[in-house]
Amino acid sequence: MRVGVSLKQTFRLEQCLARIVDNRGRTPPLAEEGVELIEINALEEGSKFPDFERIRKFVSEETYSSWFRSGHPKLGDTLISTVGAIGRVAFVHKERGCIAQNIIALRPKPDMLEGEFLFYYLASKETQQRLMNLNIGVAQPSLKVPHLLSLDIELPSLPIQRRIASILSVYDELIENNQRRIRILEEMARSLYREWFVHFRYPGHESITLVDSQLGQIPQGWMVKPAPDCIAINPRVTVPRDGEKPFVPMGCLSNDSMLISDIESRSGNSGAKFQNGDTLFARITPCLENGKTGFVQFLSDSQDVAFGSTEFIVLRSQTLTPEFVYCLARSDEFRNVAIKSMSGATGRQRVQEACFDAFLIAQPPHELLDRFTEIVAPSFRLIYSLHHQTENLRRTRDLLLPRLLSGQVNLEES
Repeated sequence: MRVGVSLKQTFRLEQCLARIVDNRGRTPPLAEEGVELIEINALEEGSKFPDFERIRKFVSEETYSSWFRSGHPKLGDTLISTVGAIGRVAFVHKERGCIAQNIIALRPKPDMLEGEFLFYYLASKETQQRLMNLNIGVAQPSLKVPHLLSLDIELPSLPIQRRIASILSVYDELIENNQRRIRILEEMARSLYREWFVHFRYPGHESITLVDSQLGQIPQGWMVKPAPDCIAINPRVTVPRDGEKPFVPMGCLSNDSMLISDIESRSGNSGAKFQNGDTLFARITPCLENGKTGFVQFLSDSQDVAFGSTEFIVLRSQTLTPEFVYCLARSDEFRNVAIKSMSGATGRQRVQEACFDAFLIAQPPHELLDRFTEIVAPSFRLIYSLHHQTENLRRTRDLLLPRLLSGQVNLEES
């Protein structure tokens, strides 16, 4: 059969919901571990599922059982943010975590509305724009729940809702699988860095004596050097003023991975300048504290150059390797030195580059560095390749989504 607008019925969203989980206005006591507290940063734009890797807050099992009067998200619910970055949505595919302020869970009536269809409907550009139009906030965006619930939603039959959701879910499952592989590859590289260059448990370490140094005990033959002797801080790079070139704003950097997304094209040459193999390190609060750090590998040639935010510190290997420098920049030791050096007006504090003058590095032998790079460099390249695939999958899904919702794509019920 052909699917068209004529086969749809229009309802208010509240008519299609069996329950709304709304715990706003209550801030639960936090715990060191326990049940994840889902906040807006876990509802990543462009992703279907909550990103539990970004969750840093927990509540105790006791709080989870007694505190949340409206209940907890259940399998098949759609989460939506109502304050700040309003309209961010995620589909609950695992009964895990709880929600407090600024997020509500929408639970569909199973005889009217397929849960995944609701997610895709709310995630579509058209619906997102309608949600933005409901914003009543002044200091920050805000979406009133009654306004959300009064939103009109056009529903095809349940079999067609399920068919639409199943088509789009194929893309999101591939995206989630790529993201999982990216996280694993990056963590493996960082773990190997810590094992070899922090704990000194590298191949053949059993036969090497540890000796005293300014850093404590280090392997015999390793030299202690100030960071600027090993790493070029903001190295000189010439970027022509004329013509369009890749430009990386601060928002392109991830808080928890090397990926650099949504790269722009701009003329001019004002800002940080860099090449493939450089690490971009955020110098301004709160970007540094949040973890914004990127590894440049998107340029087509080793001689190509790009530029970006003035709030980047560019780090380039001199006696180490690019992969070592990136892992070092992700380490707590390196980041804490930078954070402690920050000065300036509250809310706009910046890292003082001189802080790296006193940061000491145990310089490994070149043979060991080469072996490290031989192992991790393919993972860095695969991360970039998987990210590129993911971006293509998202573009295809986002092009298909409005066509499916509008009935432009013909579907047949089996």
